[in-house]
Amino acid sequence: MKKLSALFAITFLITAPELLISQTKETSIMPRPVEITQQKGSFKITDKTLILVNNSVTAGKDAGIFDQYLSQYYGKSLEVSQNMQTKARAIKLYDVNDITLPDDAYRMSITPDSIRIEGKGAGVFYALQSLRQLLPAAKGAEIEVPCLQIYDYPHYQWRGMHLDVCRHFFTPLEVKKYIDLIAFYKMNVFHWHLTDDQGWRITIDKYPKLTSVGGYRSGTLIGRYTETNQKFDTIRYGGYYTKEDIRDIVRYASDRHILVVPEIEMPGHSMAAIAAYPEFSCTGGKFEVAKLWGVFDDVYCTKDATINFLEDVLTEVMELFPGKYIHIGGDECPKTRWKTCPNCQAVMKREGLKDENELQSYFVRTIEKFVNSKGKTIIGWDEILEGGLAPNAVVMSWRGSDGGIAAAKQNHKVVMCPGKYCYLDHYQGDRATEPLAIGGYTSTEKVYSYDPIPKDLSPEQYKYILGAQGNIWTEYIGDYKKVEYMALPRMIALSEVLWLPADKKNYADFVLRLKKHLAQLDMMGINYAKPK
Repeated sequence: MKKLSALFAITFLITAPELLISQTKETSIMPRPVEITQQKGSFKITDKTLILVNNSVTAGKDAGIFDQYLSQYYGKSLEVSQNMQTKARAIKLYDVNDITLPDDAYRMSITPDSIRIEGKGAGVFYALQSLRQLLPAAKGAEIEVPCLQIYDYPHYQWRGMHLDVCRHFFTPLEVKKYIDLIAFYKMNVFHWHLTDDQGWRITIDKYPKLTSVGGYRSGTLIGRYTETNQKFDTIRYGGYYTKEDIRDIVRYASDRHILVVPEIEMPGHSMAAIAAYPEFSCTGGKFEVAKLWGVFDDVYCTKDATINFLEDVLTEVMELFPGKYIHIGGDECPKTRWKTCPNCQAVMKREGLKDENELQSYFVRTIEKFVNSKGKTIIGWDEILEGGLAPNAVVMSWRGSDGGIAAAKQNHKVVMCPGKYCYLDHYQGDRATEPLAIGGYTSTEKVYSYDPIPKDLSPEQYKYILGAQGNIWTEYIGDYKKVEYMALPRMIALSEVLWLPADKKNYADFVLRLKKHLAQLDMMGINYAKPK
């Protein structure tokens, strides 16, 4: 760290730098940079300011996205050029591969004459997000940013946000807006929950009824799931993404240095799929896409025909998502039907399995072997630990930290998302005044207090904790504005948890910066919850 700081100082010729200061007086960058030093003066961005890039396709895209933002909110469209030798006032972007820098690090120097950014990996993009947050929070305003020096890099490699589009559907444009928020806070994973009991949202050419039948339900629960006399509307509800929609969204996310991880639920949470293709259930009975939230006994049968069906589905999914990871769910799978299903019992006998937990493990291992053969890695919710963990699986720990601890102790990679801290569909204030939510209470302060590294792990095991993510399940979130309301400001708190080492966090400082930062969200028309 000291060597890197020294290198930063030499690079920008900083003499007698001021002590590291709080940003609360002048700036409100979220998440807080690792090192920031404010200096005297400011840089003005005018119509004549250039954006210069050092012959990098990536930096060129980063520059274009930043320029779009300037145009949308400030009415300025800047010329992007590769003429790094010009004497004009400019924002200079250098995409570098400096082995002395951590992954995705950046350095930014703002002087009265120029803004100079050096970034490794996604570093240039992250620097430009910090620069965006330094701009005035008023549309069409003259742009003046304070002079400062920043050296910054993320602490965790997995900094994610999840969105359930099954319980309620969100348009491709709304998904892009969500990705914009993820990018704004320098998060880098979008976990897209695409199939569940209440809807199948991804086009599969070989099985068109997955969307034509499984993509729509005949009604939706009104009010709370726990009410004694449940009521339903009779409105046909649903939607799905075409393959071109998905390719476009994946490209959009990639341009913002975000990995999209698709989730195709199995073997449970599969009512929408078996409503379309009941032959892949245990009973073959007639099913409908679920109108109610919760867990259902009817799940995929473990017979070979179902495995073949899911391999066909995953083949088409993997063609759409170039990233390394495929999420296969694995949570909340009742074994009720398996216990009396002749096909499942025959699989257990054939494979020498002692119980239905081992049958689920067999199912997951079989799917994992297929996914691995395509060069991909599976992720599953922590229930995939039951009956024996698949050899190469990544575990997403949601039922507290125990699943993550168990997986890390078995030398498996882990993404932490315990409901107590990371479920952003929980209430964030007084239930009497907050909109309807699924339950629980997770305040912004509680999210900020989270440490993804469990105390039960040894220092040698810390490396298996990739990071964490916030999850937004949408049983009670029927429109995109409520997604924003539930996400913010808790997503901002989580972004700082994952960007900074735990010993650098300071909640009081975060709150002061957040108050200033919210003006940016006001300018962008974001429907955030007022901090409690």
